[in-house]
Amino acid sequence: MGYHQHKEISPKSVFCAVITISDSRTVETDESGNFLKSRLAEAGHQISFYALLKNEPDAIRRTIIDLLVRPELQVIITTGGTGVSHRDVTIETVTTMLDKKLDGFGELFRYLTYQEIGTTSVMSRAMAGIIQGKVIISLPGSLNAVNLATEKIILPEVGHMVREATR
Repeated sequence: MGYHQHKEISPKSVFCAVITISDSRTVETDESGNFLKSRLAEAGHQISFYALLKNEPDAIRRTIIDLLVRPELQVIITTGGTGVSHRDVTIETVTTMLDKKLDGFGELFRYLTYQEIGTTSVMSRAMAGIIQGKVIISLPGSLNAVNLATEKIILPEVGHMVREATR
C-alpha cells in the first residue's frame, strides 16, 4: 500500500492533549496553547486535555504518564521548554520516555523554520516520537513556531502518524 492509500485510511479526527510548559505564561496569556486547541478543533480533532505546567521535569513526566493510561487519547502536543536555556527541560524529559523517535519531524520543522528566520533555527529542538502507541510532539513556545508546525506538519500528517503508531 502506498503513501496516498495510507493517508486515505488514516483517522480524520484524533483525540489530543495540549500541554504548555512555561514559567511565565498563564492560561490567559497562553497564546500558543490556545492556538493549538483552537486550530486542532477547527480541523475536526478532539481536545480531551489541556494543562499549563512549569519547566519542571517531574511535573512534565507525571502528566505524560497520567495521559498514557487514557485509552481514547492518541496525541500529546507540548509547547514550550524546547530552547537551549537551562530552564528548558521538555526535550530532556520527553526523550527519556520515547519508544521511538521520529527524527524527520524535527528535521522538517527546522528546515521550514530556517526558511522563515534563518540560522536561528539551529537552536530549535522541536521533536516528535511515540510513547506506548501514542504520538507525542514537542514544539517551541513561540506562537509563530506553533503556527508553522501546526499548519505545515501536524494537520497534514497527524492522522497518518496515529495510524502508523497504533499498527
